[in-house]
Amino acid sequence: MTDTSHYAKIPLVRVISRKKIRDAGKEHPEWEASLLAWYRVAKSADWTHFLDVKQSWKNSDKVGTCVVFDISHNKCRLVAWINYRSKKVFIRYVLSHPDYDKEKWKDDCDCD
Repeated sequence: MTDTSHYAKIPLVRVISRKKIRDAGKEHPEWEASLLAWYRVAKSADWTHFLDVKQSWKNSDKVGTCVVFDISHNKCRLVAWINYRSKKVFIRYVLSHPDYDKEKWKDDCDCD
């Protein structure tokens, strides 16, 4: 039996782009820990459909073609498009609750 404990864990999901998380954390330091917690959950997830997402991040909703994650006790919303086949999460927006409520992000999620 080969010991693989010294190898770095390969992320199951690729998050594109982490830069949006870093930028939001710089602009809103109070969100940083929660955004990093979401990132750790997402990159180690094995999401094959939305129900898997909901099991690993209960404060998430499917809106059109996107998934909206409530972050930092609903102070921030992360809007992403997930390609379940390729295991990629494309972060579209990291928004404050007031910016989210303006609903401009919905154009990117094929919402009516």
